[in-house]
Amino acid sequence: MTTAETGAEPGAGPGGAAPSRSKPTLIERLSRLVDVIVAPAFRFFDDVGGTFTLGWEALTWAVRPPFRPAQLLLALDFIGAGSTFIVALVGLFTGMAFTVSIIVGFRQFSAEGMVGGVVALALARELAPVLAAVVVTARAGSTMASELGNMRVTEQIDAITTMGVSPIQYLVVPRLIAATVTLPLLAVCFGVAGQTGAYVVAVMWQGIDPGIFFDRISQFLTAADLRMMVVKSLVFGFVVSVICCKKGFFASGGARGVGEATAKAVVASIVTIFACDYILTTMLTDL
Repeated sequence: MTTAETGAEPGAGPGGAAPSRSKPTLIERLSRLVDVIVAPAFRFFDDVGGTFTLGWEALTWAVRPPFRPAQLLLALDFIGAGSTFIVALVGLFTGMAFTVSIIVGFRQFSAEGMVGGVVALALARELAPVLAAVVVTARAGSTMASELGNMRVTEQIDAITTMGVSPIQYLVVPRLIAATVTLPLLAVCFGVAGQTGAYVVAVMWQGIDPGIFFDRISQFLTAADLRMMVVKSLVFGFVVSVICCKKGFFASGGARGVGEATAKAVVASIVTIFACDYILTTMLTDL
């Protein structure tokens, strides 16, 4: 009697029951567990290695002709001039909010006159370089990742390579130089705007003597603090540009892949900014 006549499924056991699947062995379970644990670590280190490789290649191409001043000027205009207003606005409100919090705490000790120096110190050492880098990441870094990602999925980067032009020199190097150069200037803009906000809250609204306000600034703020701000900004600008360009440069999977690459670029850049901030603060601070 055939299978069709009996009405049983092909491969079914006695009585028409489907054969039971064998349970995975202990070795197979351990292999799956290792894959779950090890695969993300491999992807992480591969991503970090690719980022370092792209950064090194960009540095080597930056000192080799032909130089591309037109591309550099466009990147400077977009990253630097285009981010100035939003950086100043965020700095203004950050300084105002931070000053209100400082006054509330210092008023318990009748030390409101210290507000100007404390705000200036916090802006120079931490708030200005970190928050300016975050603003640049949100505005310019995400755009860099999405632009390069779109160029990758539409094969424009492959076309540039076919024409004998290095896509790293043509696309990545101008953005890297522009971000590294302009971020210290944006951090200074953030600090000036933040100190202006502190002056408005402390002097104009809370009645603190302006002479004491500026005297505490000159007393607290030193050249080492300004040097820390510049060093941090240079490092943050380089890191943000390399990470965002890497995520976009190697994007894949169409429009969805470009969106995921942009989101990963912003998240990775912000996490790296705060990690580098701790490392640089530890290295540049004499405790």
